[in-house]
Amino acid sequence: MKLYGSLTSPYVRKARILIREKHLPCEFVVADAWAADSPIPALNPLGKVPVLVLDNNEVLFDSPVIVEYLDSLQAPALLAASGEAHWDMLRWEALADGVLDAVVTRLLESRRPEAQQSADSLRRQEEKIGRSLDYMARRLGNGPWFVADRFTLADLAVAVALEYTDFRYPHDWRGRHPRLGQWLAGVSARPSFIETRPPGMK
Repeated sequence: MKLYGSLTSPYVRKARILIREKHLPCEFVVADAWAADSPIPALNPLGKVPVLVLDNNEVLFDSPVIVEYLDSLQAPALLAASGEAHWDMLRWEALADGVLDAVVTRLLESRRPEAQQSADSLRRQEEKIGRSLDYMARRLGNGPWFVADRFTLADLAVAVALEYTDFRYPHDWRGRHPRLGQWLAGVSARPSFIETRPPGMK
């Protein structure tokens, strides 16, 4: 298998972390979706990363699909197969991906010439991020994990979203949510997170 993507994409990083957590044989191919000679549009008509090319040359794209496929290849599963836990984990992944979307949208808006930036757009994305972090903090509780009694897809997705928030929208959310910050420090110390840390991320 080959996973195509950039070193800084948090959506790609979700898959890279899962690959390392499960020790799956998968080659990582660094590819810029925006480059003129990028292989990505030929693999994914949407022109987005990550893209997973299977051993039979079939292609999967979009991080939730790729992550679920990779998780199915080897036990123990990070996504519960069924029941309430299954939907709970997917809800956390959806929330985390929504935070990533908001951080990326805010980042792109902030990179426009100052005279062309929309203050309303920046505010809306920041409000989405703030509400989402409030929700995470309320639902975390006192345990070490978001769902069940072990590290799961919920923890992986939320931690990636929080680290990317620090990377691209640094602000003192820990002052408001110290328990969430402590939780992130623990997950961030896992080898899979350290080994996939993007260039420039502290």
